[in-house]
Amino acid sequence: MSSQPEKKRADVKVVIIGDAFVGKTTFIRRYMERRFSENLGTVGACFFLKQWHDYNIAIWDTAGEERFSGLSSFYCRDASAAIVAFDLTNQRSFDLLSERYLPLLDAAKEDCLLCLTGMKLDLTNDKARVDRQQAEKFAVQVNEPRYRDAAEAGLPKPYFETSSLTGENVDKVFEFIFSTLLPVTKDGTSIQRKASQQSRGIVHVEADDDQSPQMSKSKSCCK
Repeated sequence: MSSQPEKKRADVKVVIIGDAFVGKTTFIRRYMERRFSENLGTVGACFFLKQWHDYNIAIWDTAGEERFSGLSSFYCRDASAAIVAFDLTNQRSFDLLSERYLPLLDAAKEDCLLCLTGMKLDLTNDKARVDRQQAEKFAVQVNEPRYRDAAEAGLPKPYFETSSLTGENVDKVFEFIFSTLLPVTKDGTSIQRKASQQSRGIVHVEADDDQSPQMSKSKSCCK
């Protein structure tokens, strides 16, 4: 009797929140599909599943319009991390984060990691932009006490400025989140998977550098 294929369960849930048209969907698709694509606004939410080492990551893209705030709050439930997005060329999109979007994370996990992410870096040469020091300070404040002493400890601040058009710093946002939340061994195996292998007497053979684990194909589902 053939066995049914095992359904992948997410080990970690990541959501992206922010005002409409700051570029959230384009940002996610740049990371997932490795290309730039202009999109209409998301209605409700869009779901992606990504493998990182031995972990399965659920990434939820939420609608930014105020009329969808109830749905967005629902999709933030039990999130372990949030990409808090704003348009670097639009001060209002930054100011709205505290007022409208951070409250959506009340349903997230208590120690939810907030990664403040400025979008449209490629446009900042031609337009006024959100002050970087102001944004960095805000990123640390919303993550207290986790990052209260980040500078003294040498930890990177949870703030990135990105361009979905060029791809600049897009991968760094996700690598920062995943490496902060998910411990892996030197050979790239998750701590949880390593313990499971050892308990069953399974020996893991470390791959050569040119055979290191790569990210697998992603799946997505929009609602």
